Amino acid sequence: MFSNTQTLKPFHSINCNGRLVELSTPKIMGILNLTPDSFSDGGKFNSEKSALEHAEKLLKDGAEIIDIGPQSTRPNAEFLTSKEEIERIGKMISQIKKEFPEALISLDTFYAETVKFGFNEGIDMINDISGGQYDNKMFDTAAETKLPYILMHVNPSYETMHEKVKFEDITLEVNRYFSKKTNELLSKGVKDIILDPGFGFGKTIEDQMKMIGETEYLGFGKFPLLIGISRKSFIYKPLGKSPLHINEETQKLHRIVLEQGTKILRVHDVAETAATIRQFCKKNKKC
Repeated sequence: MFSNTQTLKPFHSINCNGRLVELSTPKIMGILNLTPDSFSDGGKFNSEKSALEHAEKLLKDGAEIIDIGPQSTRPNAEFLTSKEEIERIGKMISQIKKEFPEALISLDTFYAETVKFGFNEGIDMINDISGGQYDNKMFDTAAETKLPYILMHVNPSYETMHEKVKFEDITLEVNRYFSKKTNELLSKGVKDIILDPGFGFGKTIEDQMKMIGETEYLGFGKFPLLIGISRKSFIYKPLGKSPLHINEETQKLHRIVLEQGTKILRVHDVAETAATIRQFCKKNKKC
């Protein structure tokens, strides 16, 4: 399935701007939305002071990675250009780096130009929800920066991002996509690839629950897996709850995906997730 298997290596660590980050213990990626319209925390952290305070809390609670998002990708969110994203970010990346030098910063964007800006400001990894599909310069830019690249499974255009597709076999479909895209990234010289199956993006509730149960088969075990299910509607809608009141259910699902080899959890509720990882490590003596 891979034409570049000789370039693959075990993913015990990823190289973040020259800093080797061990993945033997699962990591927490804490979410910092700079947006006024994100679905669960819109407008709470879009000032410099509140964003820095939230970054500090994420780190204190146990996050090692802070995922900065200048643009909401929820259904019907405001669409921003790269220029508008960059204006919204301002000096936030360099400020967080200055205040918290130990923090790893991931930039959540599907624009190559925003990545270039972020790289100059000091980001440590690229979190592209589009899999390079919404900006054809993204893969080349990722290769130029030599940063780890998070590859997410998603529908092929911004307009169809949230259109529900019923796949014959979601795991097979996601793996076909990962195979094609990772081959392309490897051929361009991107060495550190992290896979995100794209919970919450154009998938039915049934398919997302199937992915939870089949996490160990996603990505062929060749690359580290990131799972982002925090406050997602496939959890709270069937329960008739709000996205802010499903922490217990979310942690149960976190335990299931950790047992299947997940290396990074992208979350809003860091302290609770840190407790879940500690319990997992104690039980399994794996980390």
